[in-house]
Amino acid sequence: MLIALHKQARTTPHVRAQIAASDEPVAVLARRFGVTEPTIYKWKRRPDVYDRPHTAHRLQTTLTPGQEAIVVYLRRALLLPLDDLLAVTREFLCPDVSRSGLDRCLRRHGVGNLRALRPAPDKAVSKTFKTYVPGFVHVDVKYLPQMADEDRRRFLFVAIDRATRWVYVALKADKSARSARAFLSALATACPVRITRLLTDNGTEFTDRLFGSRARAPTGTHEFDRLCQELGIEHRLTPPRHPQTNGMVERFNGRIADLLRTHHFRSSEDLEQTLHRYVTLYNHHLPQKALNAQTPAQALQHWYASKPELFHRRPNNRPGRDM
Repeated sequence: MLIALHKQARTTPHVRAQIAASDEPVAVLARRFGVTEPTIYKWKRRPDVYDRPHTAHRLQTTLTPGQEAIVVYLRRALLLPLDDLLAVTREFLCPDVSRSGLDRCLRRHGVGNLRALRPAPDKAVSKTFKTYVPGFVHVDVKYLPQMADEDRRRFLFVAIDRATRWVYVALKADKSARSARAFLSALATACPVRITRLLTDNGTEFTDRLFGSRARAPTGTHEFDRLCQELGIEHRLTPPRHPQTNGMVERFNGRIADLLRTHHFRSSEDLEQTLHRYVTLYNHHLPQKALNAQTPAQALQHWYASKPELFHRRPNNRPGRDM
């Protein structure tokens, strides 16, 4: 227990307790503890051994108790800053009140901190993804930095399964519809799960939904849409200008951005190998909180054990075999 003693105190609570409990003469106790006899008398009469507050018993305040009650009520009800409350108090209650005196009044009544009086704002509740079985895949494209041995930058196509967080990536020279179609074809082969739904943004590599600044319904004749139809995949699109709808793959892209920012790549080949190594590490060695501390590969195996009909081949947990 921390005890605040007067800076010139000659005794401690332990010594004071000894004084109060002792039957020896006052003069003897004064010599033993090196204090005056009035000090011995004082601690023998006290019901406790602690210093009393040095605040005056009756404060010389400008405001009356009734006026202080009104000031405190205004502070709580209107949440007025000190200067505004001072103007109101001088105008309607007491013209002689000082700013420092009003501040001390507020502190005495526990309303000195205006921030503590304000109600805490409601925290926005982040929506969670609806629970799906494996087969709902989010797809996005990320720009890659141009390497010294490249004449232009490349693009990273990323796919992540909503239920298992399994990731597949491929580097492409451009983000055309042809590249998107080739990526989807390779994804359908590499993914052990039968892909049933695919969520993308409204980029021209994925859809013809947007025409200039106007939105229209996709025609279904886009290269990417035609391949989805051939593979029996439902192609869904995010609402225009709402990238958070595809937030799962956006968060993984954030991981890729951190990797690109913290590593130095000697060549385009070094960049590509590093990205594929990271995806292998992510799929097979990084437990996910959303998966109850399982890796994506372990989650695939768990789903295969309970619902093998969702898969077109058995997943394995050996790094590199599913990529």
